[in-house]
Amino acid sequence: MRPEPLHGWSLSVREAIDLQSRIAGGVVREDRLGEVRLVAGVDVAYDRRGRSGIARAAVVVLSFPDLSVVEQAAVEVAVEFPYVPGLLTFREAPAAIAALERLSARPDVLLCDGQGLAHPRRLGFAAHLGLFLDAPSVGVAKSVLIGTYEEPGPAKGDWSPLMDKGEVIGAALRTRAGVRPIYVSIGHRVSLPTAISLVLACTTSFRLPQTTRAADRLSKTRLA
Repeated sequence: MRPEPLHGWSLSVREAIDLQSRIAGGVVREDRLGEVRLVAGVDVAYDRRGRSGIARAAVVVLSFPDLSVVEQAAVEVAVEFPYVPGLLTFREAPAAIAALERLSARPDVLLCDGQGLAHPRRLGFAAHLGLFLDAPSVGVAKSVLIGTYEEPGPAKGDWSPLMDKGEVIGAALRTRAGVRPIYVSIGHRVSLPTAISLVLACTTSFRLPQTTRAADRLSKTRLA
């Protein structure tokens, strides 16, 4: 992954907004990834035992396409950035990076619980993390942060574009028949069609892909 940090994380709210606007153009929206053999789910949760300043980041690496767990890592990190919608990366990325650094295997693509391009400044958690690490990444969100869409068809694999100001910023993707969609967006070095295909390939009988489910469970192991 990126040998030198792209930037520091100790910023004010204004500096963080300015940074997002400045570096968002560096996100690569086309496929620049090799053969995918390892996919990783990335998730960050917060302590429910009263330690509100603690984030627990979890990364679970799965083989692809059979989705067997290969490796996992979790860390607890003190949160230094305030809660500001649109700036969650500055709260969560330092913990996620610390968890990724504990892996011995390098994932071929990161499937992040959060937004990618589907963000007011086109730099949600998945896009920012991918750009920071220069790693292929995909945003897999359970809800919409920004944009509008028409309801996709009822079958698994049906999707409709998520739009903002005339731009396609993601997809509302049906991952299970009759279940509400999830929201997939480009993170970095992965096109939207490839992102959709990867998410579907990682989804079995549940609404969320196995990457997200595994990372979510691990992130909450000690926090429930």
